[in-house]
Amino acid sequence: MRTPTQLYGALLITALLGATGCAGGASQSGSATAPPEPQSSAPAAETAAVATSESASAPSASTASAETGEECGGASYYADKFIGRPTASGEPYSATRMTAAHRTLPFGAVVSVAMEGGGVVEVTINDRGPFIEGRVIDLSRAAADKIGLIQAGVAPVCIKVIERPA
Repeated sequence: MRTPTQLYGALLITALLGATGCAGGASQSGSATAPPEPQSSAPAAETAAVATSESASAPSASTASAETGEECGGASYYADKFIGRPTASGEPYSATRMTAAHRTLPFGAVVSVAMEGGGVVEVTINDRGPFIEGRVIDLSRAAADKIGLIQAGVAPVCIKVIERPA
């Protein structure tokens, strides 16, 4: 088992490498992914969900480029307890739709989310968050499943704006 110091170091290195290779989609550091965070007794989805009072995130750097609409950092996904609850846009949260929360992108924006060592998914922004340092996006369960985020709970990603609402 890795110590917290080793884990934080690995995540920081991953974030820094992502800052230089975010636009490439695939990791320039090979196929290695950051090790999963130590999980509490709660399910991964619980610790990764928006609006939780616990911080399950390891400190990591996030990078953003206003010119290209690209941003790299941590991704998590909503706990099932949020199903049916209203999002910040007013839509009820659905675990089966390809949606996500972002702190600043406008509702209706479509973004591509690429997980290091995982898949790519397009999601529509319909909520605000995540509110945990180092995280850049919270995904619906369906979107998280499509890129392989469910087991990790939290993982490094790069996001790119595909379409902004009119």
